[in-house]
Amino acid sequence: MKTDRDISNSMGNALPNIEHVERQASISITKEANNAKAATAKEHTMTLIQGIKTYPKAIAWSVLISTCIAMEGYDISLVNNFYAFPPFQRKYGVLTSDGSYQVPASWQSALSNGAYVGEIIGLFINGWASERFGYRYTIMACLILISAFTAIFFTAPNIKILLVAEILAGIPWGVFQTLTVTYASEVCPVVLRGYLTTYVNFCWGLGQLVGIGVIRSMFTRNDQWSYRIPYGLQWMWPVPLFAAVFLAPESPWWLVRRNKIEDARKALLRLTSTDREADFDADETIAMIKYTTELEHNLSEGASYLDCFKGTNLRRTEIVCFVWAIQNLSGNTFSNFSTYFLEQAGLSASNSYNFAMGQYGINMVGVLGAWFLMSLGFGRRTLYLYGLSALCAILLVIGFLGLVPSASPHKSQSSLATGCMMIIWALFYQLTVGTVAYSLVAEISTRQLQIKTVVLGRNLYNIVAIICGILTPRMLHPDEWNWSNFAGFFWGGMCFFCFIYTFFRVPETNGRTFAEIDMLFESKVSARKFASTDVSIFEEDSTHAFDEKV
Repeated sequence: MKTDRDISNSMGNALPNIEHVERQASISITKEANNAKAATAKEHTMTLIQGIKTYPKAIAWSVLISTCIAMEGYDISLVNNFYAFPPFQRKYGVLTSDGSYQVPASWQSALSNGAYVGEIIGLFINGWASERFGYRYTIMACLILISAFTAIFFTAPNIKILLVAEILAGIPWGVFQTLTVTYASEVCPVVLRGYLTTYVNFCWGLGQLVGIGVIRSMFTRNDQWSYRIPYGLQWMWPVPLFAAVFLAPESPWWLVRRNKIEDARKALLRLTSTDREADFDADETIAMIKYTTELEHNLSEGASYLDCFKGTNLRRTEIVCFVWAIQNLSGNTFSNFSTYFLEQAGLSASNSYNFAMGQYGINMVGVLGAWFLMSLGFGRRTLYLYGLSALCAILLVIGFLGLVPSASPHKSQSSLATGCMMIIWALFYQLTVGTVAYSLVAEISTRQLQIKTVVLGRNLYNIVAIICGILTPRMLHPDEWNWSNFAGFFWGGMCFFCFIYTFFRVPETNGRTFAEIDMLFESKVSARKFASTDVSIFEEDSTHAFDEKV
């Protein structure tokens, strides 16, 4: 028979050594922290060429998924440029006193804003759906929806049904607006983040250029197919994009947040190349993602919309919201009506479309120019500030060109000069504000709250766009306010106030990892000192590990 001592000894041998377990756990935690630190250091030293060679698949998948946003650019190009298209005017417009057909300003506002209303709904749905089902499945569901809604555009018998189509199509477009940027920011290293997030803006320009090109090619037709064919061509987008998204890997950051660590590692390997120059370790990168996720969880316990307005998240949400809103407040809505505006300014319909095609072509070239400026070391904040200065000046010049009387023999030259200034405005906009905004909103928000923060920001963008979409047609319509060029003074003034806000509130995020940006906001570093402040996120007390550069 065993004695009490024997029983005690046998139990002691059976139980694990608590000190040993704790020591092993400590070693594991230390190893993971070291891996995260190593991955962060490698991201800082990675060159652009090394990033391209290490993450070629991430670039390809991000480019394919971001192309979804071209569908919205295509439709916005159609609806805003159809207002100056004679067959569309006859079908959906009303007869005016001078014998021509015009789509009433109220209906112009309704059609242009209908998509924004749908996008607000889609954005809020996305805030829940993408975190629950993942980015890929959410995008694929929206591609199916947009295929169905295109049938309403194609068969719309009157302007009311056309409005219904715009609202419904806006729902999946709202999803694309946020998920494309978020996916791009999460599948690439710091050195590529600025390029892939801003490629979304290139896709806007691509969709707009294709749209205006299709309308321009319909000038030889004078029947209903001249506007039905452009709407029907929207079916060319969803099928190839659905196939691409189906084959794409899920975001490793989303998988880590769902505690699917092994799946995240597999996704990361699918995003990188085995033939690479940079020293890459998937386990180190996963450790960095986990470290950042846990850091954000410690700084902000919740992940609801309400948490976007708590603590330092309030500042981040405010900046994201206004960075989006500034795109419209700096004159973008005015630019979206360029064809109609140029026609009211005195150009013929064909010349108005030619200038608009040039403008949309410049939109794409401008994104490439922004990439070049970023490769030279220009920061996001710098480009935003200088861009707003240039946009303000150009809008004021457009306003002053309106001082030329309609009866003046120089009116035609004034109209051509206005068209040229619109193209110059588009170039500066895409070199700076239009492109850089996508990087800023992707970087300023936390990973844990990014979808919801970007949803709130994009919804403010849409609300401002709705207001601007109500005002702009009235500014330009001959039977309403008929401001024509003088609208440039209004938008120039708005642009000036946007410059003031950016100077004091928008920080520099260029070259920072997500964890470093988290700590800079947590330490309440001012926007003007973001670029000059050193931060070490792996100190024992990270919240105080800051030094300002001399």
